Formats: sequence, structure tokens, C-alpha cells
Amino acid sequence: MIAGKIGANVSQQPPFRVGDERLIKLTSNAGVKVSGLLTKQGRPNGVLRVAVVGGGCSGLQYKMDLQDSPQNRDILVESSGVRVVVDPKSALYVTGSELDYSDALQEGGFKVKNPNAATSCSCGESFSA
Repeated sequence: MIAGKIGANVSQQPPFRVGDERLIKLTSNAGVKVSGLLTKQGRPNGVLRVAVVGGGCSGLQYKMDLQDSPQNRDILVESSGVRVVVDPKSALYVTGSELDYSDALQEGGFKVKNPNAATSCSCGESFSA
């Protein structure tokens, strides 16, 4: 009889990778806002997911969501005190981007400054690459 468990010596790798702010960076204003939203939702250790999906006036648009933790294959970046996750496909479009937040009455909210966007629409919420 063989004692022990099969695979007991195999080290567990996290299902996500760790990146840096060259992928995506949050301004301090965006970091404060996202931290506040995560705390308000009862997820102080949660993450901000930034994704690029088809749609919008210019063909692609950003989708942001608050989640509990990174998912399989995500790239995790810490910026301005916030953990941000990006899936590998979206990473192709957001590399080098900066996420800012303004509480201005007009044109306030989250804005993405993306050096990969070839064109963007007047609403500022979609782009093409």
C-alpha cells in the first residue's frame, strides 16, 4: 500500500497572472472612486474588471464591473490602491491605457485614455482599433 496523496507535492499556481501599470493604470481620482464603490458593495478586497466588448458607435466599447476576485487566465494589476483585472483578449486593446474619474456635472464619470484607439465616437464610450 502506498501512503500519501497523489499530487500532494504539486505546487498550486494561481489561475491568473500578475501584470503591471504598463497594461492599465488608474489615476488617483479613479482609485479613490473604485475603492469607495468596492467598499460600498461589501467587497473591500474585490477587483475592478475592465473588458473590451463589441458594440457602441465605433465598434468596440469598454465594460467595467466590480467582482470578488480574479478569474481564470486574468491579468491582475495593482494601481492607485485598486486591484484591476483584464482578460487576455481585452489586454490586446487596453495596453497602455489610463482610467480616470471626474465628478464633474457635465462629462463626468469614468474616462479611458487609450493610445491604441484609432478613432473614438463623440460620446467617448466606444472606439475602434
